[in-house]
Amino acid sequence: MLTFEKLELAQDDFRLSADFTLPAGGITAIIGPSGAGKSTLLSAIAGFFPPGSGRILWQGRDLAPLAPGARPVSILFQDQNLFPHLTIADNLGLGLRPNLRLSTEDRARVATALDRVGLSGLGPRKPGTLSGGQQSRAALARALLRARPLLLLDEPFAALGPALKAEMLDLVAEIAGETATTVLMVSHDPKDAHRIAHQTILVADGLAHPPEGTATLFAAPPPALAAYLGT
Repeated sequence: MLTFEKLELAQDDFRLSADFTLPAGGITAIIGPSGAGKSTLLSAIAGFFPPGSGRILWQGRDLAPLAPGARPVSILFQDQNLFPHLTIADNLGLGLRPNLRLSTEDRARVATALDRVGLSGLGPRKPGTLSGGQQSRAALARALLRARPLLLLDEPFAALGPALKAEMLDLVAEIAGETATTVLMVSHDPKDAHRIAHQTILVADGLAHPPEGTATLFAAPPPALAAYLGT
């Protein structure tokens, strides 16, 4: 389980508090106004934003002593973080070996991951020769290779068209179900939450609220969410 224990995040005039636990497994959406702290919360989990106070624990272990690369976390950003000078296969290989000294077994795992996300045979290509949707699939495949129990999505599919975004969300849900991965997904679009998230966290007014069932939350939104949705 993922626990925010009296967590306080602060920088200049920004403040965000969180104090709740998420069970392991399942998909949780994070929604709220721009600037409320959704991405900052993910950054704190990943180790890129140090808490002012409180703790973040995974399965009871405090993550604070762990460097970002040592945490049980993979994170996908909007820009996919693919290196343009490397092939897709090598970009994926970085998820296994940062020095890219890949064994035959490693390369077989890369090929399997590419096949799993529908990119079979595209390993030799450079990112710039792929479509936006294909790049999203490649980034997801790299996260799969890392095989971390926490997958953080910071709107990696926001630039895709509605149909392709829905396809990518469904792929995430399918893979998360197969691997029992715990997914936290930042989104500005309630449709994303309704599509794949079992529960949703509202981030607003300096507080990450404890998660609620997605359908329940949107059926009777609290004032901060109603204002955000314009309802």
